Amino acid sequence: MKTVKIKDKEFAISISSDKIQNAIKQVASKINNDYVGQQPLFIAVLNGSFMFAADLFKNLAIECEISFIKVSSYQGTQTTEDVKELIGLNQNIEGRRIIILEDIVDTGITLDTTIAKLKKHKPADIKVATLLYKPEAFKNQFIIDYVGIEIPNDFIVGYGLDYDGLGRNLSDIYKIIN
Repeated sequence: MKTVKIKDKEFAISISSDKIQNAIKQVASKINNDYVGQQPLFIAVLNGSFMFAADLFKNLAIECEISFIKVSSYQGTQTTEDVKELIGLNQNIEGRRIIILEDIVDTGITLDTTIAKLKKHKPADIKVATLLYKPEAFKNQFIIDYVGIEIPNDFIVGYGLDYDGLGRNLSDIYKIIN
């Protein structure tokens, strides 16, 4: 599909599923090289990162674990800049090497809050891996260690990203056109 309609918005294809999978393989390769002989704990930020996390895990060759947290700062197509923790971490991360998995980093507000909350649990270190990164929108200082694809500051859906809860199931990523 070259375009899709979700609710009152129309979207055009922006990133193909093949390009997404290639980016994920590149991120996995870097993580595999960086974590040889270690056992990191991946913390996937729901809902959006579930597809990225699943496909990344298929390409990891290291011993590792995964857990999930749920936070949100979006309403419709706009960030509220108010981060709500919905489901917290329920395992001990003290002394662990943590890699946070995000579907997209735009302003970085959600991730900045998440990193601060995780640091209170005294992990050995925290790294960030994201499928998508919007450098034009980024407003924070933390380092994004693994980036799949840099994109412009467009509103997008598909491959785990949604518009009012819809569109997550699309295998390609689409950008808003109206």
